[in-house]
Order: sequence, then C-alpha cells, then structure tokens
Amino acid sequence: MASRAKPCSRPLRFPAHSRSQQPCPLILPSNPFARYDSAARVPRRFAHARAQQMHAPAESPKPTLGFILLAGALTAFGAVSIDFYLPALPDIARHFGATAAAAQLTMSAFLAGMAIGQLGWGPLADRVGRRPPLLAGILIYTLASLALTRVPGIEALSAGRFVQGLGASAGLVIARAVIRDRYDTIESARLFSLTFLVLAIAPMLAPTAGAWLLAHAGWESIFLVLAAFGLIVGVSVLFGLPESRSAATAEQAAGETPLQSYAAALKNRRVLAFVGAGAFNSAALFTYVSASPALFIEHYRQPPSAFGGIFALNALGLVIASQLNRAALSRWHPAVVARWGSAAALGFATLLLLLSLAGVDSMIVTMGFLFFGLGSYGFVSANASALALGAMPQRAGSISGLIGAGAFLFGALASAITAPFAASGPLPMAAAMAMGFLGAMLCIRLAIRS
Repeated sequence: MASRAKPCSRPLRFPAHSRSQQPCPLILPSNPFARYDSAARVPRRFAHARAQQMHAPAESPKPTLGFILLAGALTAFGAVSIDFYLPALPDIARHFGATAAAAQLTMSAFLAGMAIGQLGWGPLADRVGRRPPLLAGILIYTLASLALTRVPGIEALSAGRFVQGLGASAGLVIARAVIRDRYDTIESARLFSLTFLVLAIAPMLAPTAGAWLLAHAGWESIFLVLAAFGLIVGVSVLFGLPESRSAATAEQAAGETPLQSYAAALKNRRVLAFVGAGAFNSAALFTYVSASPALFIEHYRQPPSAFGGIFALNALGLVIASQLNRAALSRWHPAVVARWGSAAALGFATLLLLLSLAGVDSMIVTMGFLFFGLGSYGFVSANASALALGAMPQRAGSISGLIGAGAFLFGALASAITAPFAASGPLPMAAAMAMGFLGAMLCIRLAIRS
C-alpha cells in the first residue's frame, strides 16, 4: 500500500488585497485514475492537498462571457497572424521572386518575435501592471501590420513580421497572467481550455478567409485585416479589461530584476519541466502549421480553398480535445491528464512516422493521424501552463513569458528545420512531431517525479 503523502507544512498567508498565495508541492495519487472530491477537486485519498489547488482568493469571480471572449482574442493574436497568412505563402514567394523556403522563413521570423517579445513583456507586466504593456504591444502590432502592406522585398517582409510578432506576444503572455491573477490552478486550466474555443476559430476560419482575400484583393489585404483586428482588440482592452495584478506580485517584482525573476523560476524544477513540456508540445504543433501549406498544396496538389477546409478539420480536433480536457479536470489532476494526453499524441505521431517510412503516402491517412495527434495537444497545453504558473503564482508574468518564449522559440526552430522538406511528403513533418511529443511526455514525467 502506497505511503500517505504529507500535507504542505507551509502556512498559506496572503493579504486581503492579494490574488495569489504561496504554492505547495505537487501531490499526485499513486493511482492515476483516482477520482476527485467534488468540493476540493483533489483525489479523495489526498483531500489534505486542497491547499495545492487553492492559490487564488477564496472567492474568485466567475468568468463572464465578455472576459472569456477578450482573453481568447488576446490569446489568438499569434494564431490569427499565422493562419490568415498561410495560404498566401506561395503567392508571396512568386511576388518577390523568392524560394518557398525563404517565404517559410517569414513565418519563422514571426515566431521568433513572439518568443523574444514574451521574455520582455512578462516581467514588465509584473512590475508596472498588466494594462500598460498590453496596450503598448497591441499598438506595435497594429502599426507593424499596416507597414507590412508596403514592404519592398522578402527580407523586409521577414523583418516586419518579426516586429509584428514582438507586438503580438504581449497579448498572449499577459492574457495567461491575467487568468492566473484571478483563478487557482484548476480553474486556470479549465479557463485556458475554454478560451481555446475562441482561439480555435482562427485555424477553422482564418485560412479560408485568407484564401478568399488572396484571390480577391491580394496578399496585402491580409495585413490590413490583421491591423483592424489589432485595433478592435486594443479598444476592447482599453475600455473592458481592468487591472488585475496583485499587490503581492507588485512587491515581488519591485524587489528583483527580470533576470533574477527568471533565474528563480528556472531553478524550480517543476516550473522548468512544465515549461519544457509546453515548448516541446508547441514545436510539434508549429511543425504542422508551417509544413502543412507545402504538404497539402504542393505535394498533395490541393487548391488553397481546399487547404482551408483541411486546416479547419484538424483545428476541430483541437477544439474537441480542449473541451474534453475541461471535463477530465473534474475527475483527474491536471498533471495526470497532461501525461496521458502527451502519450496519446506521441503514439499517433509515431504511427504516422512508421507508415511514412513504410512508403504509405496517402492524404487521407495523413489527415486521420494528424486529426488525432493534434487533438491530443489539447490535453497538454492548458494543463502544463496552469501547473507552471501555479508553482510560483507571484511571478505569473515572468513564468508566462517563459511559457510563451519556450513555445514559440521551439516552434520557430522546428518550422525552420522542416520548411525546406515540407513539400517532399509527410515523413519530415511526422518525424519532427514525434520528437516534439516525446520531449513533452518526458518533461511531464520529470515534473511529476520532482
């Protein structure tokens, strides 16, 4: 019989105005399928671990529809900017007389901007509050989108996309911090899954809309639409999102530099492992995102309009998985759900890799394994983010920056490596995705053992 885990001995003290408490060690049941107490949402055998889940105020406000939509829109900055742009990649390459690989590198430039930007916006949001850097980032994004309509060459396009990524990163990193300011670990994971409904509209509709704009108004019109999106979200933040940073977070940030904050977070093995899980998981996702246009449009000879439907179908798998994740969190610990989700994703990616090595090159087979493999992503991303933020809630901005930077840096590297080979068939994409899902599974196991 497994020995009983000891409850956290640290007293949980926080001022009345604070929105975060000190975390307790991660406590998991020996049986991964142990059910949760309906009130505490922890395994019944480990009801004393309730403190681990209750890192937020005793009475967190119930999320309104407006807050969910706005948080989803902020989170969707990256997805919208990528998915609207995907159908235009071949046309942009022809317009500037560039290679397909050079056009793909404009995607990597945007991802690199997203990665680097989040490292700056995260600590800044802890120090000065959530609203000022968020509004500044949206302004940079909107102006860069307008400038991208007048670039003279592919190199300038890559530079503009990098700046656009810097601005877009503010929405993603600060949205996570705002959610963590308001809710505990379990509710944060559930809300991350809920905002994914808004986020998933981008890959379901944006490629089709982008293809329509490309056919009727040219690739420049895509950036005009992105500028309008930034303007609408910016106005919504200005008038609809109050400041959420706690006094405890402000005090913590005032006593340390951003480098000290990052160093403290990286010394925490649980934070590092869950951040790594999210990074490897995102590498697999962005491998698919960057390689899919060349794979389906050039290799499988599908028109851009049909590619939009294919992309939307795989996005539907992500939507279904993210909502199943919300239901699973009422029964199992987020780390358990993430562990099994990463194992399932690795299994589907490995099967696709083995079939590709065996010479099977069917679009239907590839789509089937991508649907289930990418769907498993929905069980990992939200839970890994919530658990990383819950480990050190008073550094939510900095840890959110690490989460986003790791995800987009790994995504940029994976897309840059697979881009030159994307049109050759599903094998390069399957190999990169399998490696990403394997890394995510190993990081989750490390986090649980730590």
